[in-house]
Amino acid sequence: NMEYNTNITIPKEIMLSLRESSEDIVKDMKRTVAVKYYKENKLSLGQCAELAEMTKEDFIELLSSYKISIFNFENDEELLEDIKNA
Repeated sequence: NMEYNTNITIPKEIMLSLRESSEDIVKDMKRTVAVKYYKENKLSLGQCAELAEMTKEDFIELLSSYKISIFNFENDEELLEDIKNA
């Protein structure tokens, strides 16, 4: 599985205002973008969880904290199948 590294420049002023490590800010960015891509159906739940560096279960909890439902399935059987395969 190939990974891409990219540099993100964060102004010092913002770092000081946030009082967070650059690692925490990047983690936050990844999670926020993963939620956005999930909402826009650009990536699957599993892909978004991977991008957010979370388990599927934790990502589902993150989505619910943003009031985003994962229940957009055609029917209950598809949902049960998905949960079983998680």
